[in-house]
Amino acid sequence: MNKRIRLTEISSMMKIIFFLIFIISVNTIFAQTMNLNKNDFDEAHSLYRESTLTSRRFKHAQVVDLIKKHQASQDLQVKQIGQSVQKRAIYELTYGAGNKKVMLWSQMHGDEPTATMALFDLFNFLEGKNDQFDSLRSLLKSHLTIHFIPMLNPDGAEVYTRRNAQQIDLNRDARDTATPEGKLLRQQAELIRPQFGFNLHDQNIYYNVPGTKTPVTISLLAPAYNWERDINEVRGNAMKIIAGMHQLLQDYIPGAVAKYDDEHSPRAFGDSFQKWGASTILIESGAFAGDPEKQQIRKLNFIVILNALMQIAQDSYQQFSISAYQQIPFNASQLHDVILRRVSTVSKGLPLKVDIAIRRDEITVNDDYYVKGYVEDIGDLHDFYGYDDVDLSDFEWVEAHVYESPFEHLSDLNPSTIRALLKQGYAAVRVDKAQINTLHNLPIHILTTGKLQTFNSLSLGQEANFFLKKNNEIQYAVINGYLIDLNQELPLNMKQIVR
Repeated sequence: MNKRIRLTEISSMMKIIFFLIFIISVNTIFAQTMNLNKNDFDEAHSLYRESTLTSRRFKHAQVVDLIKKHQASQDLQVKQIGQSVQKRAIYELTYGAGNKKVMLWSQMHGDEPTATMALFDLFNFLEGKNDQFDSLRSLLKSHLTIHFIPMLNPDGAEVYTRRNAQQIDLNRDARDTATPEGKLLRQQAELIRPQFGFNLHDQNIYYNVPGTKTPVTISLLAPAYNWERDINEVRGNAMKIIAGMHQLLQDYIPGAVAKYDDEHSPRAFGDSFQKWGASTILIESGAFAGDPEKQQIRKLNFIVILNALMQIAQDSYQQFSISAYQQIPFNASQLHDVILRRVSTVSKGLPLKVDIAIRRDEITVNDDYYVKGYVEDIGDLHDFYGYDDVDLSDFEWVEAHVYESPFEHLSDLNPSTIRALLKQGYAAVRVDKAQINTLHNLPIHILTTGKLQTFNSLSLGQEANFFLKKNNEIQYAVINGYLIDLNQELPLNMKQIVR
């Protein structure tokens, strides 16, 4: 009996010893987990930012030139994996030889280029040597095999449009794979069989954090793999990775992160990758004040992708919880470029005091663009916000006119001349020697022939050109959807076209 008790005691002690060894091992693993702080990330991007990409509207040829530069690398393997409808080459760059396979693809919508810029920053980083980031590169190289497909839709990128040359939305072609680009992405998914996927996009600039006028700078999502939006291990891991991204982003853009709509779409690639067994993270680049070319948001993409790869390599994303992901708010869509509040006007012979919402569209012209501003909404807009948001309770709406006497040259229009014209209610001038369809940045319409119509009422969808007066003095001009305070220095960076 005593011998049996002694054996039981020894067995219990052995269990305790093994448990203590396990705890010590786990603590040792976590103690050795690699992390970067904000200064590290800032320095990494500063050192390795691709200097030739400085604006959103780059073309396929520029991407090809950069890819060719990386072909000589011993760290990145480059190969052409297919062609677009218009026979533009689509490339894959591969890094590392680890057991965990990761796929990242960008610009499947041609007018969503932010992450493509970030990927080229990341390629430069991965090829770096002999600095404080060498241990991170070794970690990634030994634990991950990373497959990058930058600019999946080069035909769309060429004309800065969402869809491919066949007018198909590639992100709605995962099921049918009717397009060469969609077929290519699915083939790569079947060939690689990644455990993790990054679906990289841009969202429009009119999403806001619910209940605030703060634009959503980065939107994240672990897409649903079924209509019920169930959470299995694959989707749950994506949620944990996103929770880590969200925590990191609070150091850069506190309160400006949200989740994208998680309604299931069986024809979308993100939802499909999730269903195919890859923990898939959607990153949507939104808006950041003073960053129309998205250079700051590009940096944020670089940072969160690099950090996520580091955490995947170490499994350290498991420290984050699904509940932390669920606490991130969903996007709201309540933003406009301009909201003018409580403007007095007359409609159908009756006095009317309304809010006016204005949005501006970009129209591509070769490598550049001009803006077309229009009246988006009229009425009670208390629950909406504007990037420019002005209370005009004491102001009256005034129709716009064309100045009668033509100018000879564009150079005749200096800021003081333009201000005087705007103050008199002229939204446009004729310039005899201006060339039609050329771009300009002046805060007034330039016409070569014809007249800008005058507006004696507000109409939805109508081009936004009018004035606002108080005490019989015009103090604000709305020219092509831009709000101009005539008591301030005139903006000389408006994107317009000679008509």
